[in-house]
Amino acid sequence: MAIPGKIPTLCAGDALSRDEFERRYAAMPGLKKAELVEGVVYMPSPVRHVHHGQPHGLLAGWLLNYRAATPGTEYSIDATLRLDQDNELQPDLLLRNAGADGSSRVDRDGYLVGPPELCVEVAASSVSYDLHQKLEVYRRAGVREYVVLRAVDRQLDWFLLRDGHYDHCAPDRDGVVRGRAFPGLWLDVAALLAGDAAGVLAAVAAGTATPEHAAFRATLH
Repeated sequence: MAIPGKIPTLCAGDALSRDEFERRYAAMPGLKKAELVEGVVYMPSPVRHVHHGQPHGLLAGWLLNYRAATPGTEYSIDATLRLDQDNELQPDLLLRNAGADGSSRVDRDGYLVGPPELCVEVAASSVSYDLHQKLEVYRRAGVREYVVLRAVDRQLDWFLLRDGHYDHCAPDRDGVVRGRAFPGLWLDVAALLAGDAAGVLAAVAAGTATPEHAAFRATLH
């Protein structure tokens, strides 16, 4: 029985509105991560160093280096993302065009509203909700590129939004995936899977030295 005046505990599987989700989440300051996906609460398991912490850190460094070379972009880690009344997510990483022509904005509460151009998730395997429920939410919201690292499967999925559908973006002959939403955002997949930080950073350095990146950077405000 609910106690009058007491805010109910947020639990995985709860079916809530976004407002109620935020109310319960705010009442649990010790909770590190919870997401509302299609009106249902998801609360990820504790994070393992090998299968999540390490690759998450490497991908954060990848985006940080791109952001440093590309003024007018912003990246974030585990930031709350308000997409609609049934979906409030915390992508592991995101990269956004922070200019007036970007697809997301910061609201008066300091949260992001609308789809960033790129979202990145570190998932355990292909059965993760990152590749099912969340993929559908990101697609419908208009996230232009969605990257999922499947740590246990040792695979990378890079999805590119075309005509309202996600297509796989394959690496080139050198094993490098080249981002479309952010020219010069290059990722050496083999280096990432091997935990080779120098190789990951070398690829993004090469990408941000291209004429395509220079042209894109000139458009940012």
